[in-house]
Amino acid sequence: MKADIFFFISSVATVVLVVLFSILMFYLIKAGKNLHMLLESLKNSFNESEEFIEDLKERLENNIIFRLFFPPARKHKKHKTSTKEGDSKK
Repeated sequence: MKADIFFFISSVATVVLVVLFSILMFYLIKAGKNLHMLLESLKNSFNESEEFIEDLKERLENNIIFRLFFPPARKHKKHKTSTKEGDSKK
């Protein structure tokens, strides 16, 4: 008799726990989808802002007034040092 009561109570508890776990998983999956959509939206916004900043940088660098105050950097060529045949180490 006691064993039947124990198995009945444990069966009901198992069913309740499975239902609660299923509800929890439903909300976790729903939250995961929302988080994924939010991250995709942020990624697209960052890509758009990166393009905007690159365009702004190009327009600013091509501006005459900007070039007056900040002339373009000159790239220095590396000078090759001439080695004499007598100076080479063997």
